[in-house]
Amino acid sequence: MPKILVIEDEAAIRRVLGKILREESDTYLVDEAEDGAVGLEKIKGEDYDLVVCDIKMPKMDGVEVLEAAKKIKPETPFVMISGHGDLETAINTMRLGAFDYISKPPDLNRLLTTVRNALDRKTLVVENKMLKKKVSKSYEMIGVSEPIQHIKDIIDKVAPTDARVLITGPNGTGKELVAHQLHEKSERSGAPFIEVNCAAIPGELIESELFGHVKGAFTSAVKDRAGKFEAADKGTIFLDEIGDMSLPAQAKVLRALQENMIQRVGAEKDIKVDVRVVAATNKDLKKEIAEGRFREDLYHRLAVILVKVPALNDRRDDIPLLINHFTEKIADEQGTAQKRFSADAIKLLQEYDWTGNIRELRNVVERLIILGGAEISETDVKLFASK
Repeated sequence: MPKILVIEDEAAIRRVLGKILREESDTYLVDEAEDGAVGLEKIKGEDYDLVVCDIKMPKMDGVEVLEAAKKIKPETPFVMISGHGDLETAINTMRLGAFDYISKPPDLNRLLTTVRNALDRKTLVVENKMLKKKVSKSYEMIGVSEPIQHIKDIIDKVAPTDARVLITGPNGTGKELVAHQLHEKSERSGAPFIEVNCAAIPGELIESELFGHVKGAFTSAVKDRAGKFEAADKGTIFLDEIGDMSLPAQAKVLRALQENMIQRVGAEKDIKVDVRVVAATNKDLKKEIAEGRFREDLYHRLAVILVKVPALNDRRDDIPLLINHFTEKIADEQGTAQKRFSADAIKLLQEYDWTGNIRELRNVVERLIILGGAEISETDVKLFASK
């Protein structure tokens, strides 16, 4: 049920506003405050879905209430009530983050329409926050081992900056989790995170995929198309498996990093982009450089910060936590009760040689849950977890 706070020092107007809102919907819970100071204290103690606030008030005016409230409850929408002489001030409140303002005496239809719109917006903001939290949890790094804690510390230090990051490590270790965490903890988190698997795109198409193309640039280019760098503007682009990128494409990526400019295939015009680049590879890029398959200047541009993700065999202390995480996730996905792994089963899984790393462990856990008993035993592991 939406909770609405009306802050108005004139008792008659306050009562009328409260009565209008209560009659509009019996789901509205309307609270009242006789001045700005009282209103702010109520905002501190309650989570309101909307605040309707007068501008001219004693003790603390509406602008001061708005500014203070936005620091502690930034997601709460404010509708400001202004007298005719307060119009300039009312417009200024919009710049400070107010949802809307309404002149006195308030027009009933305008007021109720604004209230409905503001409440709808609050619902969308909350849903978006919950979705982002859910997405962020999907890319959570599970583990307390020293190597993983070291990576988490690096992420916390580097994420708020625009420093480029090169993530290395074997297949299946979770390099993409590091990339997502760098984005989620950065100031760019509200902008796009664009992932490009360089190994999955044919060499002749990689430039078009990254930088876009103009109509007629090649046979199948039937219309202009923006590339991934443009899509990631103001956000982050994750170049996964960058060690598989062709040398011509590497040259264009290098230019994009040096000049913050890209050029669509077949175009002459440059396009400015503001993109943070995070790259990952399972290859030894220094060896690739020595053998002429990777540009040394691009490597140094990418590897401002180097993050090495360890193989699962090098972080066996995290395996019990990972097993528990996967059992919870699989139970949630399948809508079934969570199964339990015996201590002997976990110990046996800790001793395996995990050549496929975390990806392999997840597959094995799912296989054991499907084929094993109510409690996964050491016998189940020996039967169903064989390579």
